[in-house]
Amino acid sequence: MLIVEDKTTVETATGPMVLHTFTPAPPLGQDSRRYPGIAVFTEIYQVTGPVARTCRQLAGEGFIVCSPESYHEYCEPGQALEYNEEGTNRGNELKVTKPVEAFDTDARAALDWLKSQGCERLGAFGMCLGGHLAARCAMFSDVSASACFFATDIHKSSLGSNGDDSMKRLGDINGEILFIFGRQDSHVDKAGRDKIKAELDRCDTNYSWIEVNAQHAFIRDELSKGRYDPAITKCCMTFVMEMFQRRLVYGLGDTRGLKGKSAGPAKC
Repeated sequence: MLIVEDKTTVETATGPMVLHTFTPAPPLGQDSRRYPGIAVFTEIYQVTGPVARTCRQLAGEGFIVCSPESYHEYCEPGQALEYNEEGTNRGNELKVTKPVEAFDTDARAALDWLKSQGCERLGAFGMCLGGHLAARCAMFSDVSASACFFATDIHKSSLGSNGDDSMKRLGDINGEILFIFGRQDSHVDKAGRDKIKAELDRCDTNYSWIEVNAQHAFIRDELSKGRYDPAITKCCMTFVMEMFQRRLVYGLGDTRGLKGKSAGPAKC
């Protein structure tokens, strides 16, 4: 599917924020179709080449996609931090400078923009810092599905200037959420992953959990310090697309069955 890329500016509680937008371009005469929407939350570097390529991939599957500049209060519009020591240090500094409430109001602004485009079903996707933000986005009642790649800091409650309450709020997730981690992730170790999973189980959250033999940032296809794994990324994106298609395109709800019992075969 062809897509159209653009940028737009939306107002947030902490000032104007640029959204990078990726929209399906339907064939002539079919422009009345409504598409589901997905908010894509970035790594600590904002909207870089690898993030934009992920957005294009999702838009090409028939979703309206927007990716907010999470550090809009501190960076120039359109600015992406470099994948180097300076950019990494700056990104890590800003994620604990910005209040977590401001991350949340940014997410709400992105979702509201998707709604203004006619999106009736909403999802979230994120990686690294964005994986955490996608998990928080899942706590909005109108978000049906969220995919979180190697979400950082949830287990430590360390996001934002005063920390975050994400662990305590995993039970607020109303839709479905998919967590994907690399088993060799140095940012979220086994103890941290086990802590998140145990809380999801305690809250009876509708979630899927995938751990693969990969490192942090394994889906980043540029300057990943040798961690990019295209084959594993392709497999993981298959799970992501299955969830988004089922929840956002077909509008199917909780498929976990009746307390572990089979719901039986579908009747045609």
